[in-house]
Amino acid sequence: MRKILLVFDGINFSEGAFEFARRLNEENQILVAGVFVPQVDFANLWSFAGAGSGAVTIPLIEDDEARLIEKNIERFKQLCEKNKIDYRVHKDFYDFALPELKKESRFADLIIIGSEKFYANMGINGPNDYIKDALHDAECPVLIVPESFNFPESNILSYDGSESSVFAMKQFAYLFPEFVKNPTLLVYAKNERDEEIPNMEYAEELAARHFPDLEIMKLHFDPKEYFAAWAMEKKNSILVSGSFGRSSLSRVFKRSFSKDVVRDHKLPIFIAHP
Repeated sequence: MRKILLVFDGINFSEGAFEFARRLNEENQILVAGVFVPQVDFANLWSFAGAGSGAVTIPLIEDDEARLIEKNIERFKQLCEKNKIDYRVHKDFYDFALPELKKESRFADLIIIGSEKFYANMGINGPNDYIKDALHDAECPVLIVPESFNFPESNILSYDGSESSVFAMKQFAYLFPEFVKNPTLLVYAKNERDEEIPNMEYAEELAARHFPDLEIMKLHFDPKEYFAAWAMEKKNSILVSGSFGRSSLSRVFKRSFSKDVVRDHKLPIFIAHP
């Protein structure tokens, strides 16, 4: 059984994030911990967790927001019971012990975040500092889910030869046994037409053990310009990426890779870093 943290902007309930968890539970039973983060605390979500010793003052939320959070917590409970999902709601998070959230990611298999609802009221159209901080500092993989999606029937493994991209591939296979039999593309994208796929023999040897229906593809276009558009044409897919903002993978696909996929809310994207 996998333990999954379902992290909500407290006043915005992500149907997409819950639906993905529900579908996973249909395949293999999971434990879902619902975490409802007060909106006022987003900017300091992980910095509070890393504040070290000493008292930390966290601002209180307004009564209206508190009532909305309570309403969403109750809805989360009802949906879990209706769908026979084993669940927890951590009231200490609601009571603003935010330093515990980062620690809990260490003891979870996966975090699921709704890519649209998590920053719906921030006036921002793309991945913001809050999501990027979560991706950087979480101590387990993160799955970012759009509100409207098709449950994955194929996998796209983005590969650039880096440690991060290989780590993400392995973590995805370990965490999602329900997906490994799906048709899988291991994709290498470089602007240089003559460049060989790095460590191709090793990558194929590993990937084929986990993904029996495997195809390896080298894309001959500038990934910074076109990769996101190419990926989003792959309907019913999930995109697997290395670290967001830390590794050579994110630098190779700096402008249009996972950032644009998240921004445009098209595909679920799984992100992991060593």
